[in-house]
Amino acid sequence: MKAASRISALLAGIAMVATASVAKADEITVGYFLEWPMPFQYAKVKGLYEEALGMKVNWKSFDAGTAMSAAMASGDVHISVSQGVPPFVVATSAGQDLQIADIAVVYNENDNCVVKAELEIDKDSAKELEGKKAGVPIGTAAHYGFLKQMEHFGIDVSTMEVVDMAPPDGAAAFAQGSLDMVCGWGGSLQRMKEHGNVLLTGAEKEAIGISVYDVTSVPASFAAEQSDVLAKFLKVTADMNAMWLTDSAEMLPVIAKDSGMSEEDAAAQLKGFQFPTVEEQLSDKWLGKATPEFLKGVGDFFKEQGNIPASRDTYDGAVNAGPLAAAAKM
Repeated sequence: MKAASRISALLAGIAMVATASVAKADEITVGYFLEWPMPFQYAKVKGLYEEALGMKVNWKSFDAGTAMSAAMASGDVHISVSQGVPPFVVATSAGQDLQIADIAVVYNENDNCVVKAELEIDKDSAKELEGKKAGVPIGTAAHYGFLKQMEHFGIDVSTMEVVDMAPPDGAAAFAQGSLDMVCGWGGSLQRMKEHGNVLLTGAEKEAIGISVYDVTSVPASFAAEQSDVLAKFLKVTADMNAMWLTDSAEMLPVIAKDSGMSEEDAAAQLKGFQFPTVEEQLSDKWLGKATPEFLKGVGDFFKEQGNIPASRDTYDGAVNAGPLAAAAKM
């Protein structure tokens, strides 16, 4: 399926789903990713969220941020941890009333595109990718990074066969030799690298303006009606990020097991992760100014590429720092 038509289908699906209902007072459901190790998972396993919130917390795993948007639209999920910015922008540009509650993780090295080793294509010969077949999870951070890299190299994406594939599926197809290029993140990206090479490193991507980070997102109705619950949830998450800096040896086995990964692989991924402090997140560098501007840039880029019909005039209302500010005082 062509990228533009795939995103159109996602937008139509979001539009057809009813607005998310506010969670019951006695439980919430939180979305997250497997093979994506993060400090919050220590609290997830140890029951620290239930202890802080005084309610049951259900956890549901996803393989892409676009699916998180659909689950929040239907009311099946109330908080999504580590949703990519592009799927968030796709959903909010389509009219879904979501808000960013915090910056979950920054990971320029842990989201990328890999080219089949046999092709011997690198950044100096990237134009040779025209006409090739690529597996890309449409509407995600990996898709955005793919499009920006192709734009940087002057590659006409319309000449390529772009297949919508979640990272685990893309990694498997790449290993079987049925793709020339594949994009993804986490454990899937590690498996992709076993059969090819990246075009640009994380630092090289950052140098050309490709910033990769995830957010904690929520339906606006949940943020408004369960702001105290959300603030407590963000407080636990922030505490786990801080704890990781001093007690990683204790946390790693728990995080790795919950992620479905070996300790070695989980540790390797976590080395490429950055977790901004609450104070940093509340500054202009993130939620105060830069994040709404970045959302606008992503929305405008997707519109220019023909992937979404329109971007919002402003994404200021898509960022709600209130609960995080409240968490900072707890």
